Amino acid sequence: MQLTNQQELECWDKEYIWHPFTQMKIYQQKKPLIIEKGQGSYLFDIEGNKYLDGYASLWVNVHGHNVPELNEALMNQVQKIAHSTLLGSANVPSILLAKKLAEITPGNLCKVFYSDTGSASVEIALKIAYQYWKNIDPVRFKEKHTFISLDEAYHGDTIGSVSVGGMELYHRIFEPLLFKRVSLPTPYTYRMTEYGTSHEVMEYCLQRLERLLQEKGDEMAGVIIEPLVQGAAGIITHPSGFLKGVERLCKKYNVLLICDEVAVGFGRTGTMFACEQEEVVPDILCLGKGITGGYMPLAATMTNQKIFDAFLGEKKEHKTFYHGHTYTGNQLSCSVALKNIELIEEIALLEKVQSNAAFVSERLQSLYKLEIVGDIRQRGLMVGIEIVKNKKTKASFPMEENKLDNIVMSARNKGLIVRQLDQVLTFIPVLAMSQTELDDAISIIYDSINEN
Repeated sequence: MQLTNQQELECWDKEYIWHPFTQMKIYQQKKPLIIEKGQGSYLFDIEGNKYLDGYASLWVNVHGHNVPELNEALMNQVQKIAHSTLLGSANVPSILLAKKLAEITPGNLCKVFYSDTGSASVEIALKIAYQYWKNIDPVRFKEKHTFISLDEAYHGDTIGSVSVGGMELYHRIFEPLLFKRVSLPTPYTYRMTEYGTSHEVMEYCLQRLERLLQEKGDEMAGVIIEPLVQGAAGIITHPSGFLKGVERLCKKYNVLLICDEVAVGFGRTGTMFACEQEEVVPDILCLGKGITGGYMPLAATMTNQKIFDAFLGEKKEHKTFYHGHTYTGNQLSCSVALKNIELIEEIALLEKVQSNAAFVSERLQSLYKLEIVGDIRQRGLMVGIEIVKNKKTKASFPMEENKLDNIVMSARNKGLIVRQLDQVLTFIPVLAMSQTELDDAISIIYDSINEN
């Protein structure tokens, strides 16, 4: 690409595009990173520079970029049809994918409602949960309209999903628009040592949940949780047994359990779904991100026959779930998603992820030598490195020092793209990344932190 074209793209990017989660005043002062192509674990910008994709293109990429099998699935489908509505009619790829999802998800989840983003899948889950109780008995369950979610929870950016979010940084500005939620302490063991061991922190949080359910269970339509890992909160990993404890209490107090696996599903934590690791079967499961291997927008909300049956009735009963999206069950997205899942199974990717996660865990220990690394949290191939100014007090760097921004930019200059979440550096690599590439990435992370 000629230099004039590069300059035009950079200019037009700043002139016309409003980037998500980005302070545009700062963005416009810098040279933008404009990606032109990808191959395997690497991204290439318009100047030909090569970068390891250390954030899996926002946590979605599974097999790498430009995968022949996924490319072929898309090309085969586009020669038939790109899209037709799922409102009142069906299509082949959406049927085949729904069947496959029912076969591989935990327990008795057998009904699939498609959408196009993780936020939408959560929005749908909340509406299903709310209407479920109304459809069963609007008098008996008239008070069941509130949801419990964890502090620092992140479930998306639509109004419903923000309402059950707990991240003040992202959500406080919209508070007047949100419906009420009930907050539960998150087991953030690194910053809750006053409660004791990891197990004691977990017990404290579960006891708080039980008290809430004892006092207000009749008002609770559901508990929503990110299983095992709270991603956007800074890769907060929950103590073993916490998710199972939440499930037990939901069953005990007749409250629906909604598991938001948008970020952690499809192998990211080492199993196809994070719930499997504690043998948890949610009432409603939200899926997205890795479902298409990072190729196309697609999400799904899954539930069981019992909940589905509560929406069956005559027209005059108004039990219908009045919700839908224009591109619900899009053929291109469903085709590539189906091939993505088949490829995961064919190449035994989950076993590779588990092996690579152990390798990454061992390599990450060297980072504790660095003065500003306070905590390293990992589950599968989700890694959060908490940067602190003082290891003893766990004090964070002032925002104006731009410590994390500088580390991220150093890594980019060395050929690795990663992102920060507040004071946490995240490393969420392409799932199929090789151990050699993972080793290179961690070396770059070490050097980038060390020089800042």
